[in-house]
Amino acid sequence: MNNKYKIFFFLIFVLTIPIISSCTKKKEESKANKIGLVFDVGGRGDKSFNDAAYRGLERAKVELGIDFEVIDPGDGSDRESALRILAARKDIGLIFGVGFIFTDDITNIAKEFPEKKFVCIDYTITEGKTIPPNLLAITFKEEEGSFLVGAIAGLITKTKTVGFVGGMQSALIKKFEIGFTEGVKYVCNECNILTAYVGVTGEGFKNAPKAKEIALTQYNNKADIIYHASGLSGIGVFEAARETKKFAIGVDLNQWDEAPGYILTSMTKQVDEMILLAIKDYVNGNFKGGVKNIGLKEKGVNYVYDDNNKHLIPENVHKKVEEIREKIINGEIIVKSK
Repeated sequence: MNNKYKIFFFLIFVLTIPIISSCTKKKEESKANKIGLVFDVGGRGDKSFNDAAYRGLERAKVELGIDFEVIDPGDGSDRESALRILAARKDIGLIFGVGFIFTDDITNIAKEFPEKKFVCIDYTITEGKTIPPNLLAITFKEEEGSFLVGAIAGLITKTKTVGFVGGMQSALIKKFEIGFTEGVKYVCNECNILTAYVGVTGEGFKNAPKAKEIALTQYNNKADIIYHASGLSGIGVFEAARETKKFAIGVDLNQWDEAPGYILTSMTKQVDEMILLAIKDYVNGNFKGGVKNIGLKEKGVNYVYDDNNKHLIPENVHKKVEEIREKIINGEIIVKSK
């Protein structure tokens, strides 16, 4: 073979390498079609935050045909290793961390695995801290939804005393407390709000006996409605409501079934919808990192008013709360978050 042909075939070989490499890369990317998720403290079965996340995965499986794998880290201490296990899997391309406790771990893992996509529900935004481009931080304006259920409590309470039970003392749960307090005071300035937290660590989200003890104390101190933001611990609040025949307000999901007749309403967060949308963007190749903050305007938070509980909320109260909703959306009412 003369030099002219040798040069020709060499050029063909060199030009073909990028094409083969590109095809191989696309083939590998197409294999990373499974979704991974690590649960928050309390795990699946909390009838609240984690179950809402799982519902999002189930919806994505039905609507988008994806498959998924979940890890329950128990008390949450193994969340970093759980994220790493999922990220190291070649068949998993998108990984969720459910809960603000994941913030630092998922940020570090996202930097370590730049080829994978990550989503953190309730990510804690820190001023001056850069979020990796392959990480989507989803936050909710819990204070806005809490303001509405606070208004319901303030308009319905007969004792002019209501309560709040938080899980872990943290900036996130403080948003629930502040929004609720502002909502109560907006419609009932003379109302008294009793506030307590189950704990100062993630354990506060899975200690139902302690939450029940706190709730019973508040009910015994004239509270006739208690709003909880305490994950699995909320079951204790519902038990106390049943025993005292008073009202409780659920959180994250519609929690009516946990104590029918005693759940005045629930402040809901569309965690399942946000997970579904993130997966849809990933599947369609439209995934973008950054921050997504949603509230009443974006229909990211709401309160329950349906056939189960509407007999507990008079029509004039419902009308008033809907007016308040519009004032928050159009900026007439600015709800504090801290």
